[in-house]
Amino acid sequence: MQQRLQQRIQRYGWDLAAPEYEALWQAQLASAQRKLMDCAALAPGELVLDVACGTGLVSLDAARAVGASGHVLGVDISGQMIETARQRAAAGKVSNVSFARMDAQKLDVPDASYDVALCALGLMYVPDPIQAASEMRRVLRPGGRVVVAVWGERARCGWSALFPIIDAEVSSEVCPLFFSLGQHDALVQLYANTNLDIVEQHRISSTLFYPSADEACKAAFVGGPVALAWSRFDDQIRARVCQRYLEEIAKWRDGHGYRVPGEFVIASAVATIG
Repeated sequence: MQQRLQQRIQRYGWDLAAPEYEALWQAQLASAQRKLMDCAALAPGELVLDVACGTGLVSLDAARAVGASGHVLGVDISGQMIETARQRAAAGKVSNVSFARMDAQKLDVPDASYDVALCALGLMYVPDPIQAASEMRRVLRPGGRVVVAVWGERARCGWSALFPIIDAEVSSEVCPLFFSLGQHDALVQLYANTNLDIVEQHRISSTLFYPSADEACKAAFVGGPVALAWSRFDDQIRARVCQRYLEEIAKWRDGHGYRVPGEFVIASAVATIG
């Protein structure tokens, strides 16, 4: 898929997903985001860049961690995600955070201007992850830290069936490289290719709980990466893909709901000095 097309799919898809995103995904992603923050070990006064920040879930936590003497800039390709993040910051009266729409592959940020760069479950959507990681490396001061979280192995993420189900209904793959960074030591290699020295990597298992079939389908198709394709389906196609998805996750049925397995990989590194 051409990079420009993939970026458009993600930009407009996440614009559509923004209103539902937190309700459907905040609890499901919490364990990965907590581990990312633990690895980041943010200190008061630090300057933090949160790449692919979405609605600001990590950005606001980071802002609280660095305190009034620090600052966080959250950037995302989706304008609606950025607007939602701004509203959340205002509602929470968090003043040491700002947000801007920006391409992760071309950060409009000066060299060596941040102490820490974070990317929580966003790098899988970038057409060129090495370029995005290189940009995060560029904006770090010598000895600065980067922490990235991605989804893990496809086989360990029970909800992954949604991608081939959607791909069967559209002309091109929606997220062709989605699980590539969760394989084995892919993040370690990514860091090595961008002059970042790996510090630690963690692979953690999780369970995604959905209290009903309707919520499981909404999380899969409405509040996530395939939202653009979903928005263009008629009622017949929507019914068909939902039925197929529920059949795929039926093995994890728990009463009226579902407990679907998931896996995350979180890796931290430091910017090579010299």
